[in-house]
Amino acid sequence: MLQAIGLTSTPLRDRPPAVRDLSFEARPGSVTALLGARGAGKTTALRLMLELEPGRGVTHFRGRPLHHIAHPAREVGVLLGAVPGHPARTARGQLRMLCAAAGMPAARADELLDIVGLGGLGDHRLGALSLGMDRRLGIAVALLGDPHTLLLDQPAAGLSPREAGWLHRLLRVHADHGGTVLYATDDPKEAARTADRVVTVAGGRLVADQDGGAFARTRLRPRVAVRTPHAARLAELLVREGRAARRSVEAVTEQGNRLSVYGSDCARVGETAHRHGIPLHRLAEETGDTGPGADRKPVPGQGRAPEPAGSPPGRGPGPGPDTGTAPVSPARPVRGPLRPVRYELRRLTGVPAAALTGAAVLVASALVAVLLARTGRTPLPTALAAWPGLFPLPPAAFGAGLLGALSFGDEYRYPALAAGRGAVPRRLGLLLAKLAVTAATALLLALLVAGADFGVLRLVYGGELVSVPANWERLAGSWAALVVGCGWAGLLGAGVFRAAAAGVAAVLAVPVLITPLVGRVLAGPSVGSLARLPARLRELSWTQWPGQADRWLLGAARVVAQPVGAALVLSLSALLCAYLFTGFRQRARW
Repeated sequence: MLQAIGLTSTPLRDRPPAVRDLSFEARPGSVTALLGARGAGKTTALRLMLELEPGRGVTHFRGRPLHHIAHPAREVGVLLGAVPGHPARTARGQLRMLCAAAGMPAARADELLDIVGLGGLGDHRLGALSLGMDRRLGIAVALLGDPHTLLLDQPAAGLSPREAGWLHRLLRVHADHGGTVLYATDDPKEAARTADRVVTVAGGRLVADQDGGAFARTRLRPRVAVRTPHAARLAELLVREGRAARRSVEAVTEQGNRLSVYGSDCARVGETAHRHGIPLHRLAEETGDTGPGADRKPVPGQGRAPEPAGSPPGRGPGPGPDTGTAPVSPARPVRGPLRPVRYELRRLTGVPAAALTGAAVLVASALVAVLLARTGRTPLPTALAAWPGLFPLPPAAFGAGLLGALSFGDEYRYPALAAGRGAVPRRLGLLLAKLAVTAATALLLALLVAGADFGVLRLVYGGELVSVPANWERLAGSWAALVVGCGWAGLLGAGVFRAAAAGVAAVLAVPVLITPLVGRVLAGPSVGSLARLPARLRELSWTQWPGQADRWLLGAARVVAQPVGAALVLSLSALLCAYLFTGFRQRARW
């Protein structure tokens, strides 16, 4: 059972809160509609239930608040707005990435595509999906962990009657198998037609809480819809006969030859038209103002929309799945250190941004290296790094920083990646996974750039002019540290400020702002030398280490002692502290 108790949103400036002291229940085994006009507070109420909106109140999902549930994806399935995903990602790649985030096997993605009728469209990109396909994929995302409760915001908005019928039949199947379904809508006819219970809100407050039959009888006005070329004449006759029989009959002539009759039925309207020789092109009993081309209201108590023409019983429209059976329950999610790493790898490789960035960096580095080595006065390490004095950073370091800045793009844009638990997941495991994958990507990029530049220089200028430096180990360490540090700076900057542009700015701030300041500090008189640092550390630690460790430790100390190295260390330390500080203020879980 879903229980919302005292939901109240935080007011903005001088405006009243969008939701005020809202309490209601959604029972298992039934479909509940949260009905209200636009601006009534439906979406805000759903976000308060999912702890995505600041405010007061509590929502219990089978007796527990969401932040106390170990596996949120198995308890709550969420669809708020459009499908959460990058437009360049494929439908199958999107679901597999979410499976990794929720700890589900990758095979669950293909199973869900078949369930929602997208089995043959798994390789289509999200940006190329139609509205109906997009909504089906959104339902697949909500069903990812086979949740007990479904929360959906305007799931049928903009869909054709055929697609809307499929959607509501699937929700009915979920409820018939013991699940809880709560969806928001602003259409009272849709609520009366598809919901077992209707919770009406207005101005953020509860107005009514009724079962579907009572709502249809008390809130929707039954009528007789008539289409005739003599609508005005028939309306006058019906009102006159009703007045003579002392019955309250109201006939409203609508656009064209349509007529709506209230207070009568089809038999009486048909008899009146027959007696006066008025032809009828249409005569039907309806509930509410359905308008042209809308679904018809079934007999109260049936609770389901009629099957679309041409669809076999128990099947959705077109190539849709068999909705007469419940989705197969997947294996229980498994927590482990590789779970966030799997998610991060699928997030990185699912879109062409990483490959395009790497290709652009390789091409730019090769061109710059050839131009720098043309005069013969540029040191070989500078040419291999493709780092002229005019550039604040070499292309490889900037490319690594850009990939790091994009690493948080999905989380702060699409809350469903954290199972509806907040804009940026702050779990330590996710941060470590992102740092590890970003470092591996940066090292690979640095290796490819150095190898490609070396090969291009030997090809253009000959092997006798381009040889391996004697201190290549120290140069390689410095080069790797620079590229990895820039990647981490972009990652942490984007995670703290929730914007990729902020991550890029954090990368550029290292050479532009922080390095000059550190250079001024390091330009003062030195009180000692780095040459004796390993010996002093050995004296403090009372331990012995291999002889090669002295050389590596001294090399690392020399890298940090450089203005750029010191600036990177200071920047990364500040960003990491800011990330952890903001993480303590978030209740989002991974």
